[in-house]
Amino acid sequence: MKKYQAIISFEMDEEFMSLVPPHRTYINYLLNKGIIDSYAVSMETQTSWITINAMSKKEVLDLLVKSPLSKYWSYEVYELFVYDSQSTRLPAVQLN
Repeated sequence: MKKYQAIISFEMDEEFMSLVPPHRTYINYLLNKGIIDSYAVSMETQTSWITINAMSKKEVLDLLVKSPLSKYWSYEVYELFVYDSQSTRLPAVQLN
């Protein structure tokens, strides 16, 4: 399994906002299945970053296009060489 970073730009309108709840349901489904590692959105820059576990870039693109918001997106997908975060590390040892 490889890791990919999707960088998504979007523009909002009223229909976009009405599609946010079903989009969040889809994102939560992918998070719960372990397909998405992280999901972040900046309303200031109208950009999203999604770290995705997949076998190929095509698989990532197939997942992205299934989002209800995909028609509002322009995006780039990159395979990651290194992915490190605090959440992927072992917890710190706490002595009692």
